[in-house]
Amino acid sequence: MADFNVAIVGAGSGGATLYRILKTMDKINIMGIADKNLHAPGMLLAKKDGVFNTTDFVELIRKPGIDVIIEATGQNEVQSRIHHVKHGDTAVMEAQAADLMMLILEEKEKLLEIKKIKGELSAILNSVQEAIEVADMNGLIKYVNPAFSRVTGIPEETRIGQNIFEVSPDGALAQAILTQKPVTGQRKVGGSDSEVVSNACPIAIDGSIYGAVVSFQPITDIMKLMDELKDSCNMIRNLQNRLGQVSGSKYSFDDLAGRSQGMIEAKLMGRKAALTDSTVIIYGESGTGKELFAHALHKASNRSGAPFIKVNCAAIPETLLESEFFGHEKGAFTGATKTKLGKFELAQGGSIFLDEIGDMNLSLQSKLLRVLQEKEIERIGGSVTIKTDVRVISATNRNLKEMVKKGDFRQDLFYRLNVVELHIPPLRERKEDLKLLIDYFISRFSRKLGKKVKGVSQKAYERLYAYHWPGNIRELENVLESAIIKMDNGEEVITHLHIGQLAGRVLETGSWCPGEIVPIEEMEKKMIKRALDEFGGSLEGKKQAASTLRISLATLYNKMKKFGY
Repeated sequence: MADFNVAIVGAGSGGATLYRILKTMDKINIMGIADKNLHAPGMLLAKKDGVFNTTDFVELIRKPGIDVIIEATGQNEVQSRIHHVKHGDTAVMEAQAADLMMLILEEKEKLLEIKKIKGELSAILNSVQEAIEVADMNGLIKYVNPAFSRVTGIPEETRIGQNIFEVSPDGALAQAILTQKPVTGQRKVGGSDSEVVSNACPIAIDGSIYGAVVSFQPITDIMKLMDELKDSCNMIRNLQNRLGQVSGSKYSFDDLAGRSQGMIEAKLMGRKAALTDSTVIIYGESGTGKELFAHALHKASNRSGAPFIKVNCAAIPETLLESEFFGHEKGAFTGATKTKLGKFELAQGGSIFLDEIGDMNLSLQSKLLRVLQEKEIERIGGSVTIKTDVRVISATNRNLKEMVKKGDFRQDLFYRLNVVELHIPPLRERKEDLKLLIDYFISRFSRKLGKKVKGVSQKAYERLYAYHWPGNIRELENVLESAIIKMDNGEEVITHLHIGQLAGRVLETGSWCPGEIVPIEEMEKKMIKRALDEFGGSLEGKKQAASTLRISLATLYNKMKKFGY
């Protein structure tokens, strides 16, 4: 069929509709459009498309080659003028015929739109993961999507055309058609052994029911989603645990009380070490404040805004130390029900404080050495290498050099850790700081216990000064808190009686008297033996012994190991 050349006279709403529809048709060639209003809808469309447009319709209809003129104005004078001016072989479609054609074309346009929507809907239904099945009011199955066949194993060509009341009379789809109400929570699909969760709903158009549609998922998919949700919850809990474990440093060098020469030198060296990323090891007896120095080192460093993670190597069982340090993957060992981040991961970008480093077993020492050398870790049960950026600060109350000689501590690790040494003097060697420390603890415990203690009596101070303080500052703290607790309301000064009731018991425990001078190590050995003899070797007995000696349980274990108990 040859193409038709068409001219449109009248570019109002009707003419514009004709123009828009005819423009989409392959065999129609629009020669131009005319209207006395330059801003008529059809004129604007033609101008946009580059089609000839004019305000003089005579100019348009005199163009050669026009097969049909569509008169869309409905004006008699325009129609008469067209018949007078047109070429003899050009047909004229007047307004009434044009209106009819416009209605036909509008219906065609609607059908095309419906076809487009149907295609889009079909593409959507075919791509969704949920199985979908549609039936009419008589139960005739009209449509199933590919997911239906995947879930049920029933081919599309087998299912379409069957009656839902025959193949699945108790299913959600049949029930939705019968009750004309939504149905939820059905578990079976007729013709298949698949266990699903299905929901069906009637198809209503203008108040009339034309059928129903059902969608469903297999239980396995839902369980998989639940597992993924569970994993996400575990991840959130891990992050919460990580946030709970990550902390900043609490103390600065200004918070470390002491004016003795030993403390001044230790703080001066600490400030210098803080300016570098070198490893630092802090030597000192139990209770001297090694952890406070570690806090201060981190706070004074350029890592102060990053995490500060503490690990007490003596307080964690050897079997769990590696997991604590490096973390583990889910299922790495019995009881590993979730992935756990290790301390080195938690400390990323910051500092890790390894307290009681001398109690670490040789196997873990070699792994720690690798971390320091290679700056990378692997979780237990994992295969991914994780890069680390962590500054290591360690502390011990043991003589690592002697342990190296005996083979109890790796020499290569010792040199890695011992780049900078800090030596914290015991309290007995910094008695000039005693008054400063007493005043600090009295102020602190007075606020805590709600009492107004102003100080200690001269006799009490002399007794405190004469004492050798094997537990160092931790013991002093314990003695003063206990003394303030024992004070009656209204008492403002700690007397030698308060001190005697506390410190005196420790003196007796060690079989030591003020007139006898014995080596510190021997005195410690005697006190620990006396405490163990009195309270027994059970876990509860050791806890009571540690409490009486005013040292931690971990420290007691270290001392017992040292003295061979």
